[in-house]
Amino acid sequence: MKAVIQRVSSSSVMVDNEITGAIERGLLVLLGIHKDDTNERLEWICNKIAKLRIFEDEEGKMNKSVKDVGGEILVVSQFTLYANSDKGTRPSFIEAAKPEKAEPMYENAIKWFKENTDLNIQTGQFGAMMSVKLENDGPVTIILEK
Repeated sequence: MKAVIQRVSSSSVMVDNEITGAIERGLLVLLGIHKDDTNERLEWICNKIAKLRIFEDEEGKMNKSVKDVGGEILVVSQFTLYANSDKGTRPSFIEAAKPEKAEPMYENAIKWFKENTDLNIQTGQFGAMMSVKLENDGPVTIILEK
C-alpha cells in the first residue's frame, strides 16, 4: 500500500463537474492499493497517517498530527501510484490491485478513518476520472509505503 500525503490549506475533488469531497486545513491522501495488500497493511498505513506529526506547533516545529490541529482528511484512490516505467515510456500498472480488490480496501480505509478519528473525512469516487485541487501548505508532501 502506498500513500502520498499532502498537508493542505484546502483541497477538493470533482467528478463530472460535481464536488464529491472538499476540506479545509488537513491532509489530502492519495491512496494506491497494491495487488498483495492486506488488511494489516491498511490498518498500519491509516494509523500512521492519523498520527503523522506534520503540522507545526507554537515553535514552528512539525510536532502535531491532523488530529491535534482538528484538521480534515480527503482520501482519493490513485492506482497510478503503482506505475512502473522501467521499460519503455508507457507505464505498466501490473502491481496495482484490480478493482475487485482495490475498491473494498479503499472503502475500508475510509471506514477506518471514520471509526478511529473524530475528523471530517471526505472522499473522491473510486474508479472515476477526478479533478483534484489542492493548496499544499508548506509545501509538505510525505510518501508512505507498507
